[in-house]
Amino acid sequence: MELEKIRNLSDAELAHQEKTTAEQLFRLRFQVSLGQNDGVKKLRQLRKEIAQIKTVARERELAIRGAQKEGAAEAGAGKGARK
Repeated sequence: MELEKIRNLSDAELAHQEKTTAEQLFRLRFQVSLGQNDGVKKLRQLRKEIAQIKTVARERELAIRGAQKEGAAEAGAGKGARK
């Protein structure tokens, strides 16, 4: 799943997607340990997707996205006021 699609998910959908992806990762690890599957590329992809989902969830929790935009605008206004 692309990062932009992950960002457009609601909080509930994000939690559901994380749970589903983690379950897929567990099943794939289990298959690899039994020698049924050689899905190293898929393992990497699933781990990356889980990390992206957790990152987006944490950004929302901390409201980082909005804070960066507001902070940049305030910094720009502050420079003009100092001169």
